[in-house]
Amino acid sequence: MQVALNISGKTRVFACISDPIEHVRAPSVLNKLFEKHCVDAVMVPMHIPPAGLETAIAGLRAMPNFGGMAITLPHKLPMMAFCDEIGRQGQLVGAVNFAAFDDQRRLIADNCDGKGFVDGMLAAGFEVTGRQTLMVGAGGAARAIAFSLADAGVARLGIANRTREKAEELAKVVKAAYPNVDVSANDGDPRGFEIVINATSLGLKATDALPINPELLEQHQLVAEIIMNPVDTPILKAAQANGCSIHYGRPMFDHQATIIAKLFGYDFSAA
Repeated sequence: MQVALNISGKTRVFACISDPIEHVRAPSVLNKLFEKHCVDAVMVPMHIPPAGLETAIAGLRAMPNFGGMAITLPHKLPMMAFCDEIGRQGQLVGAVNFAAFDDQRRLIADNCDGKGFVDGMLAAGFEVTGRQTLMVGAGGAARAIAFSLADAGVARLGIANRTREKAEELAKVVKAAYPNVDVSANDGDPRGFEIVINATSLGLKATDALPINPELLEQHQLVAEIIMNPVDTPILKAAQANGCSIHYGRPMFDHQATIIAKLFGYDFSAA
């Protein structure tokens, strides 16, 4: 669907900041939401190199009709230095992916990568509370998802990573934040878990190795992905062939957009 924007002097402006900028998808998703809900707002892509981030934020802060931004690499971590308030998930993860200016032009930021994933699972009918969960990956997105899974009350969270030390470090900090959740590093064996999550980039390329051995998957398991393109990643195809349920990567992004819009002042969750 082609979004028809009606820009006027009253239009509230938002941005998606990144470097490079060509790959970002937030503007296309948020603008469709704005149009669908008759909101007089627009999101534009904004190419900001790292060296210009501080200057750019100072300029945006001085613009009363600029509401906030979606934040992608490489700005998720350095952006924290320019925020006046950071939510709990942003503090735990150590990175933010959205921020908005309040009425006093204070910049309020948080991280919704993990919550977007959990909300996407719940919307698809897959409960995470009380579930035995294995997550493969310990990078930026995986880190956010780990904290959100613990926050949602998984019964057990195993974290596997190619570099075991990174899995152990992530397990340690998640356990410290959520002491009532059983969190530990794992060697990548999915047996005995109810949910298996690929939170790595393995699957973006057809030549990538599989994140886990699909022969060890069990039919009762749900295998979830965070990669959006390709839709059917090799591990999802292998999981289906083994009789497992699957969950695609796209819902994570869609639910992040809803969360970001709410911080911007627009609640689309009930629509």
